[in-house]
Amino acid sequence: MFNAPETQPAGLRPGIAPERLDLLSQEILALKRRHNAVILAHNYQVAEIQDVADYVGDSLGLAQQAARTPADVIVFCGVHFMAETAKILNPGKLVILPDADAGCSLEESCPADRLAALQATNPNFYTIAYINCSAAVKALSDCICTSGNARKIVEHAPADRDLLFVPDENLGGWVMEQTGRPMTLWKGNCYVHVEWTHAVITRIRREHPDAPVVAHPECTKAVRMLADEVCSTEKMVTYCRNSPATHFIIATEAGMLHRLRRECPGKTFIPAPTERCACNECRFMKMNTLEKLHECMTRLSPRVELPEEVARRARRAVERMLEISALP
Repeated sequence: MFNAPETQPAGLRPGIAPERLDLLSQEILALKRRHNAVILAHNYQVAEIQDVADYVGDSLGLAQQAARTPADVIVFCGVHFMAETAKILNPGKLVILPDADAGCSLEESCPADRLAALQATNPNFYTIAYINCSAAVKALSDCICTSGNARKIVEHAPADRDLLFVPDENLGGWVMEQTGRPMTLWKGNCYVHVEWTHAVITRIRREHPDAPVVAHPECTKAVRMLADEVCSTEKMVTYCRNSPATHFIIATEAGMLHRLRRECPGKTFIPAPTERCACNECRFMKMNTLEKLHECMTRLSPRVELPEEVARRARRAVERMLEISALP
């Protein structure tokens, strides 16, 4: 995670004049000071949002920032479940996001009522929920995890409980490979990360034989087996910075390339292609724009609100994750 300086120029996006982007960026920074706000942005956000954010990172890092921010207003540039997590950790603070309709295929795959029905079939289930889920699902869970700490969370799970991992079967499968701990996996996936296939990764590797493949664990096993490194987006930065390689093939959402290029100057990042396109973007993450960010900070809306009991139960699971993450 990095701290973005306020003087950094905004990124460019086709269709908007650089002067307009610069003006919006400056006004957003002024609104941030006026409202005592903090702007948190996920690695998959568009470049110009990353450039005005106070912190850019993965779900774990953003949750940690949300837990300790002194700001009065949290502006969350990500998808809806991420803003919910910030609200869970800050029930007394105002949490807003640029587009309330920015969802997630993983979240949609795991409705709370269906999860509760499955849990009822085995009272010994210990439910670990990937953070890419609704507040209602978090409230039904024993502990939350992210791709950055999933292995550690599973290793700290009670040995006498049957583990249920929701909602990403690919991340869950990868964690089982790493830990040897059997788990029941919910049949959900990230529609972006399953677009990569063994064939396209093999093809791009032939074109760039000296470039390590760095893949997110939400990718399928067929892709993970070809990767030189499988890790969260935050750990991708560390891996690429420390590697002697100068070229990397990146198999995660294309917004991550902006962060990598900033953090690892002088290195080249090649987006892993799919059968349909030369890169891969999440339509939900890209629903947020600089214009929407400006509007939400002007109106202090859309706001995230949660039922008190749901937030209380979810907070217990999220805080358990943060406690385990802090262990040596």
